[in-house]
Amino acid sequence: MAASFLIIQTAFIGDVILATGVIEKLKKHYPDARIDFMVRKGNEGIVKDHPYLNTIYIWDKKGGKYKNLWKILRQVRHQKYSYVINLQRYATTGWFTLFSGADTTIGFDKNPLSRFFDKVVPHMFDGKHEIERNHTLIRDLTDTIPGQPQLYPSASDFEIVAPYKKHPYICIAPTSVWFTKQFPADKWIELIHQLSNIYSVYLVGAPTDWDTCEYIRVSSQQGNVYNLAGKLSLLVSAALMQDAVMNYVNDSAPMHLSSAMNAPVCAVYCSTIPGFGYGPLSDQSFVVEVEEKLSCRPCGLHGHKACPEGHFKCARNIQIRQLRVGQVDMIV
Repeated sequence: MAASFLIIQTAFIGDVILATGVIEKLKKHYPDARIDFMVRKGNEGIVKDHPYLNTIYIWDKKGGKYKNLWKILRQVRHQKYSYVINLQRYATTGWFTLFSGADTTIGFDKNPLSRFFDKVVPHMFDGKHEIERNHTLIRDLTDTIPGQPQLYPSASDFEIVAPYKKHPYICIAPTSVWFTKQFPADKWIELIHQLSNIYSVYLVGAPTDWDTCEYIRVSSQQGNVYNLAGKLSLLVSAALMQDAVMNYVNDSAPMHLSSAMNAPVCAVYCSTIPGFGYGPLSDQSFVVEVEEKLSCRPCGLHGHKACPEGHFKCARNIQIRQLRVGQVDMIV
């Protein structure tokens, strides 16, 4: 009987994208295996119609959180998986893993229930990329090389964005869930003013990002800037970003979209640093950070709703000339 795997990653969208590297590696080494995936509700679209996945379990954490988890657990126990691989470090998914009924349970030592797993791997923020940390969970089952994240937009996804690709273009994803991860809107406007007018500039993001993107579009006073926030699904956005001359992003999900499509990307880091292990992975990857040494940076693994020091120098002191990267033509 072929092996069967369940991968658990119910955190944020960027974490889900990076977890697809585990799918790629398992598929390569176990081509006949059943591979299933568990995500939080709202993130299922990124792996919709994934060619290597059989079942996608969707955990609704908002309406009847634990009732919904029990329902999924009953389905999972019925499948009798060979391996359940938990990429998270939280007690709830640790409990789920423990009672999954899998032949072998695998997870990180920072999970509060890890002592009950069959295989436990140390989790450290030691400069390794997240895909390397994830890979340690399956290294003994595969090889020593981490799988690269990969997304699979459909033909219809590419058809949707085909009209936007008639001329050279640049994508800007200007927002982040966290204020201190977000390059300021006026800085993005300054960048747009320095870009050559040969480019169309597409502002991308979620529906909640529309107001910020519209502010940037209107304030830029440029006829070649278009607000696409909320108009494209994640996979359609990925299809658009794939052929951009450059994708300008924050330390946020669009950076990982670029990585998964091997699209050129320039990631602007404000309060966080690439050393946490979530940097871009594309062949053409550029990281922009404030050039001066700030004693307050980084101010945490994740962002904050406001700068703890009140000055936000980690973002405000980044110079637009630093974003002159790759094949991007800018006005001198």
